[in-house]
Amino acid sequence: MASLSLSLGLLVLCTLALVHCDLYDGHVRVWGLSASNLKGDFISQPDPYVKVWCGPAFGGMSSILKNQANPTWPGEFNFVDIIHKSVLKLEVWDNNVGPDHRLGTCTTTIRPGTHIETCHLKRGTVYYTYSYDYSH
Repeated sequence: MASLSLSLGLLVLCTLALVHCDLYDGHVRVWGLSASNLKGDFISQPDPYVKVWCGPAFGGMSSILKNQANPTWPGEFNFVDIIHKSVLKLEVWDNNVGPDHRLGTCTTTIRPGTHIETCHLKRGTVYYTYSYDYSH
C-alpha cells in the first residue's frame, strides 16, 4: 500500500511540476572499464582512476592504476532503484601528488539491455559495458 501511495504521490508531483517522470526503476551494472592512450601531465604516465554515478547516486571509485596509459580496471559498479532514462556518468581522473586532474567525462542516458560504450576524451578513449534491467 505504501508503494502505491508513493507512486501516486510522485505522479501527482510530476504532473503539478509539468515534468515528465518515468516511475520505472531498475538495476544498472557497469563493468569492463578500460581506456587507451590516456595522457597525464608532461612528466610521467597517468595514474588513472574512474568515478561512477547513475542519476544522483554515486557508485564509487575504481582502484588507482599507477603509470598506466592503457589501463583496465577490475571490478564493477552496481546501482539499484534507478529511474528509467537516468544518466550514467564516468569521470576519469589522474591521481597526482597535488590536486588530481580530471582527464574527461563520459555520459550516456541509460537504455534497457546490455550496451558496450566507447567514449572519446580530449586525453584518451574510455571503454565500458553497462546493463540496465528494469520493471514497469
